[in-house]
Amino acid sequence: MTHSESPKSTEPRLSASLVLVNSRNEILLVQRNLQARSFAGQHVFPGGNFDAKQDTSLEWTAIRETFEEAGLLLALSDSPGTLLDIDLTQAREAVHGGQTTFSTFLTNNNLRADVGALLPFTTWVTPPPSARRFRTQFFVAFLRDSSSDGLYSGREEHLPTPDGGQEVIRTRFLHPESAIEEFRSGKIGLYPPQFYILETLRPILTGSSSTESQRNAVQMLSRAAFGRMVINPKFLLVNDGAEAFVYEGDELRGGPKDRLHRMVVERKGAPFSQMNLRRNFDLFTQCPVEVHVPKL
Repeated sequence: MTHSESPKSTEPRLSASLVLVNSRNEILLVQRNLQARSFAGQHVFPGGNFDAKQDTSLEWTAIRETFEEAGLLLALSDSPGTLLDIDLTQAREAVHGGQTTFSTFLTNNNLRADVGALLPFTTWVTPPPSARRFRTQFFVAFLRDSSSDGLYSGREEHLPTPDGGQEVIRTRFLHPESAIEEFRSGKIGLYPPQFYILETLRPILTGSSSTESQRNAVQMLSRAAFGRMVINPKFLLVNDGAEAFVYEGDELRGGPKDRLHRMVVERKGAPFSQMNLRRNFDLFTQCPVEVHVPKL
């Protein structure tokens, strides 16, 4: 996650993050290096800043960063064949270290980034006065079966690996329910966007085997207003002084009376020791949608 920003800039920097779901309804989480400038030590979805020099879209950014941070590659090929892990490891190190570009690696191996597999799944904007602000487009994608044509290191048997500690010190797949339980027990750290998305997927991705109906439900959610929803949090005190990030559509943000769209948070030693999502509207029909979309 190559988040970097000039301290003089107040404009949110464009970035992308990928919510990658495997056939067991588990989601890929990476733990950031404890010395990282952004989200140090926290568990996040792989992702990072849009790089105008090598990324053609935010989908491309999300795929490139997932390859760099976790070693999983979502790519297609017109010719059958399989890349050896050693080739992927070497290519990953070269791309991550700047010795070659992601585009060059794909072209040299007759591969194409599988941007069509990514579905929009909300956009989050870091609120001012934060010195480091990002406008992050989240995507969701499902790993294809290992027998599917075209998908290389995104195969089920290819496990994610950290990037040697450059930005990530741990990678693993976790069921949304398990990730939330580990957060509540203090085993892992999460930020509100990751918690929000995990809570959204938790009631959909039930069980230990992904079904067509579950995948369809996620795809429908992406194609509905939810997928285009832009969240600009406002930090307010609610309910007798409780701290909360209040989102678009909440009654405190001009929404209908009794409409709730907020994250109540507690801070005890960690950025967030507890979080509780309070949302009482239909995700398919009542999500506020931002009209303006910034150009890349």
